[in-house]
Amino acid sequence: MKKWIIHNADEKLAAEFMRQCDLSMLTLKLLTARGFCDFQQVADFFNSGELEDPFIIADMQNAADTINEYIDSYGKICVYGDYDCDGVTATAVLYSYLLNMGANVCYYINQREEGYGMNLDAVRKLHDDGVELIVTVDNGISCVDEAELIYELGMKLVITDHHQPPEVLPKAEAAVNPHREDCPSFYKDLAGVGVALKLCAALDGGDYEAVVEQYADICAIGTVGDLVPLTGENRTLVRKGLMYLKNSENFALNELIAQSKIDRDKITSSSLAYQLCPRINAAGRFESPLIALEALLAEEKSEAVSLVDRLVTLNEKRKQTEAEIYEEIKKYIDDNPELLNDRVLILAGKNWHHGVIGIVSSKVLENYGKPNFIISIDDEGNARGSARSFKGFNIHSCLTYAQDVLEKYGGHECAGGLSLNSTDLPEFRRLVLEYAANKKQMPCALTECDMLIRSDELDVSSIKSLDVLQPYGVSNPQPVFYLPDCKVNAVFPLSGGKHSKLDLSYNGKRIQALVFSVSPEKLFFGVGAHIDIAAHIEVNVFGGKESLSIKVRDMKPHGMDTDKYHAAKDCYERFAGGELMPQNFLRKMIPQRQELIAVYKTIAKHKEISIDSLFMTINHPAINYCKLKLMTDVFCQAGLAEFSPSSGNIHLLPANGKADLENTEMMRYLNGLLT
Repeated sequence: MKKWIIHNADEKLAAEFMRQCDLSMLTLKLLTARGFCDFQQVADFFNSGELEDPFIIADMQNAADTINEYIDSYGKICVYGDYDCDGVTATAVLYSYLLNMGANVCYYINQREEGYGMNLDAVRKLHDDGVELIVTVDNGISCVDEAELIYELGMKLVITDHHQPPEVLPKAEAAVNPHREDCPSFYKDLAGVGVALKLCAALDGGDYEAVVEQYADICAIGTVGDLVPLTGENRTLVRKGLMYLKNSENFALNELIAQSKIDRDKITSSSLAYQLCPRINAAGRFESPLIALEALLAEEKSEAVSLVDRLVTLNEKRKQTEAEIYEEIKKYIDDNPELLNDRVLILAGKNWHHGVIGIVSSKVLENYGKPNFIISIDDEGNARGSARSFKGFNIHSCLTYAQDVLEKYGGHECAGGLSLNSTDLPEFRRLVLEYAANKKQMPCALTECDMLIRSDELDVSSIKSLDVLQPYGVSNPQPVFYLPDCKVNAVFPLSGGKHSKLDLSYNGKRIQALVFSVSPEKLFFGVGAHIDIAAHIEVNVFGGKESLSIKVRDMKPHGMDTDKYHAAKDCYERFAGGELMPQNFLRKMIPQRQELIAVYKTIAKHKEISIDSLFMTINHPAINYCKLKLMTDVFCQAGLAEFSPSSGNIHLLPANGKADLENTEMMRYLNGLLT
């Protein structure tokens, strides 16, 4: 179960805003719930259509002058990109532009095993190939040694990047990066491809019209793929890109859209994030990023189709590899269930594919609700890992705490990477758990609702009015609405029982909601129950008729306090880890006979049920999560039930005589702790 947070809208402030604009009341309420406290913030959000003069960015004039000089002299230019979606699209944009300008231009992108950013061997190779000017996109701002070598070899360098710069910049004719401290540009959150597009505009004298028309579709994909905030200029670039994608002239993008079965008239930022970007990224993960780059640059439809076919195949391989690693992790957890009581999960395996362990780490975070490190060990004993976390547990700080055993590490609060010798894994684990133990409280997964939506606001016109907020993405997510105290009138299976449809009454209004990937028998409630819902609400069009589509993100029994749930869960994990509990805690933890009977009967009504669903089904103030988990431990020790740590599910075993629950190891231990 996730921790629920419900933000509040300021209706009075929204009403003040409404007198100054033509936005709907629901839209303005949502903005106040997201922290918009004065009308200028609202105006800035919606009036970000104009892109800043590209020459405002520090060093942009020097970059344009240098590159134009080499275009005019026909000196060989190399566009040096990165292997992810942002880097590939940035390379495609700048290379294509320079080629169209008549430049003598080539490109270079690292293979994943070469690592991020320029490397010395590649610089030497480019020199041997006759390159005179290297222009980086989406990398280079930290490549001090490589820059020195470039100049030693008689070449020149122009850097365009969007990552945080070091205190001392590399030697270069220009270092174009909005994050430079001396950069006067207003908007700082561009992706690498956004900086590359601005460079193209600068090369065109500062005019955006032609480059936006030609490259906004590719730019939108790289911007969404790099998870930068979809605010300000990024919002403008993605909005324009989505518009041009409907009628793109790029053969590869058209084929990607077709193979992804995306409705061009309904293409959104989510379409890019979940359909197009993963296929482009798959090239760099499993073979070569050049497959994706050459697809985007293909001038013949047949070539583009062939390359996109390879991208689709590689993406399927990516999904299969992820699934295989995740199955190994589940088996390891089942064999070592005590791991789940740790505050941080540290999981290692032989030759797990480096290209997907970051994705697997995100899946572990989502399914187990714990910060984690997923580490791959090669045949030589080298270990490389990826980490993911929630806000509140800083991965970079944790890695710094363990830096004495690390060969290399980096990252930020919620994600990171590391490398070390496999012989140091036990000490790394000890240090990570020691760091976590020093935290008073660990963060957990959140269900964050923007605001409560009233029943009278559940109409097509109100929900359609929210479209002005699109495109959705980082820092501007699709709204999640809170619908408390919904009475369940009926439950229907969909797609052969794979999904569920709920018929609900919400404050006197009859509504329907969809619950994906949960069959009716797996729901923790039945007809007549009162539940709280967190949901996306959209307008669906079918047969020319518009209707509301309510898609459930999360559910819980009406009024359940999720803070208490997480406090009790933390209590159980500390107890299972050997921590002594105060006597008053113990008295509340020890299950009573009647409670054991009631829980056993509840489990018996289901073939299999997760502990979370069992907790919500029981929904009794005297049975917190800690007590419930101890009960299931008792049932398992008595041979009455079996628990799967990897899935969190419990099911009863065939009864074989009367079980003596009081004589189980857990009950004897608990009672023995009482004084």
